[in-house]
Amino acid sequence: MAPSRGLAAARVTAPSAIEAPLPMGRRAILAALVAGAALAVPMIAAHAQTGPQPELPKEKLVIVTHDGKEHVFNVEMALTLDQQTVGLMNRPTVPADGGMLFDWGAPRESQMWMRNTVASLDMLFINADGTIRSITEHTVPQSLAIIDSHGPVRATLELAAGTAERLGILVGDTVRQRIFGNAPK
Repeated sequence: MAPSRGLAAARVTAPSAIEAPLPMGRRAILAALVAGAALAVPMIAAHAQTGPQPELPKEKLVIVTHDGKEHVFNVEMALTLDQQTVGLMNRPTVPADGGMLFDWGAPRESQMWMRNTVASLDMLFINADGTIRSITEHTVPQSLAIIDSHGPVRATLELAAGTAERLGILVGDTVRQRIFGNAPK
């Protein structure tokens, strides 16, 4: 019932707003706002992903834990803004030896969320030298809460939830991959 009351109120107030002429400055502002909204709709629609993005090119990544163990992953590389915007959205699972590496190009704050992401993840925030700066485990699917790197990082790695605990991955461990200049052999 609340929506119909709001609609009725809009019908009552709209004619009086149209009848009152706007000064030229207000008309120009109103026209600009309408034009801006018209341009924004296609941009928003372009990022409104209804399904998962096609699988991205994969590269080898190795995490060396504090005890010297090496864990090999074959991760998708999210390099463009569009790839990074969609990420792992709408993917029901993430392979145990897979994931997605978001390369920011240069150190910066990384703030992620789980919008349209149905699989829980572990997020590893990685410094430019390949050391893990922070880890957020078992993210909440569909959550709009911000998941923060707690400082500038070169990349963010998303793995299946529980991977960090299962493999004993800790802050300070090393990620070896070509973007850090320490690619595994």
